[in-house]
Amino acid sequence: MVTVQDLVKAKLYADDNAVIVDALRHLLRDRPDLRIDLAIYRYQHEAISLARAADLAGVSWLQMRDILRERGLPLQLGPETIEDAQAEVDAVHQELRARS
Repeated sequence: MVTVQDLVKAKLYADDNAVIVDALRHLLRDRPDLRIDLAIYRYQHEAISLARAADLAGVSWLQMRDILRERGLPLQLGPETIEDAQAEVDAVHQELRARS
């Protein structure tokens, strides 16, 4: 079995952290279900916006809304910060542009 240190010793990565970051990036790319579950966890426990959760999950905000509803999870009502509000507006604009 290959270890993190094997990859660093072979100078394929600068350090352990670089190996882990790359491995996680590939894992989340190959397993969209994990991205969605992580986004839902953060939405519930870290109070991120629907738009931010959708971005983390790699889906549109409409899809994220539907996923939350399908799982019986309550939708948060409105953004808490101006940045969250802007992220919501940007997500809506992006979705509308994609549809036209």
